[in-house]
Amino acid sequence: MSPGLVVAVGLAFAFAVTNGLLDAAGAVAPLVVTHAATPLRAIVLASAFNLLGPLLIGAAVAHTIGGIVSVKPAVADHVIAAGLAAAVMWNALALSRAVPSSSGLALVGGLCGAALAQGGLHAVNWGGLQGLRPVGVFGTLISLAISPLLGALVALVVIRALRRLGHRATRSWRTRISGGQWVTAAALAFSHGANDAQKSVGVIAAVLFASGEISTRSAPTWVTLACAAALTAGTALGGWQIIRTVGRRIYRIQPLEGLACTAASVAVIFGASLAGAPTSTPQVLASAVVGVGGGRWRWRHVHWEIVRRIGIAWLITLPTTAALAAVVFELTRWLT
Repeated sequence: MSPGLVVAVGLAFAFAVTNGLLDAAGAVAPLVVTHAATPLRAIVLASAFNLLGPLLIGAAVAHTIGGIVSVKPAVADHVIAAGLAAAVMWNALALSRAVPSSSGLALVGGLCGAALAQGGLHAVNWGGLQGLRPVGVFGTLISLAISPLLGALVALVVIRALRRLGHRATRSWRTRISGGQWVTAAALAFSHGANDAQKSVGVIAAVLFASGEISTRSAPTWVTLACAAALTAGTALGGWQIIRTVGRRIYRIQPLEGLACTAASVAVIFGASLAGAPTSTPQVLASAVVGVGGGRWRWRHVHWEIVRRIGIAWLITLPTTAALAAVVFELTRWLT
């Protein structure tokens, strides 16, 4: 491998680690803040199922991400490395501010910014939708925009259904809620791994293909295993600031509400993974928390200032990472 290729692959693994810190930590937030599990047990559970997700689910999301940029093979490693560097820096900033930002949106912005700096508008695959399957930048952005809305809507429906089912329940209902939280948390971690680890897989496959290391855009098994391990490492480190933001600062969820949040998020993220649609676990889960507040008719208990801050972060993620990646690309081109 050339030095540029090594840097690009290394940055893809670094992105997977920060993704695990930022996204997977939020995924276990309902389990931790409702005391259904200790933080250590929740992280172990999430780590195990994060590892299984990308290994057992297909590479549809990887193919979507890998097709975002269309640049000359000679500069592919530099473009992708610059995009990844911008995404990693943004994830680190989001972690320091305890904002559940979107790693996927940061990656799309970074790749677009670097590609535009290298080759202009034609260096980006703008895409759209092929049926229900997202393609290119616009398809990915549509998926990332729709999934939080679906998360809020599904959570609202689920919490109302659960409240109706539990209206005349006995004390054993509480035990079932706790068990259900474990099941849905495991399913959410599995779905997160299936969707988010494939983002790193996709960019590594793209740069390996461009450099001639592989003959197709399908990633080798070792790439999937390594990205899954990197994502799991980030999860194991724990992003406790994100857990507090998702589980307590948006809306203080109770066990039944935690079950509704994770169940709704699983439905959205797992379905998107099968369709090859990139999503953001923090976006979907945070929106589900808001949806639960609405489902309980407690809109005034939702901390709208926190929601506003999260919304602003989501809106500025793409242009900020695009600009940052363009600067990184130009800087590295000037230095080399």
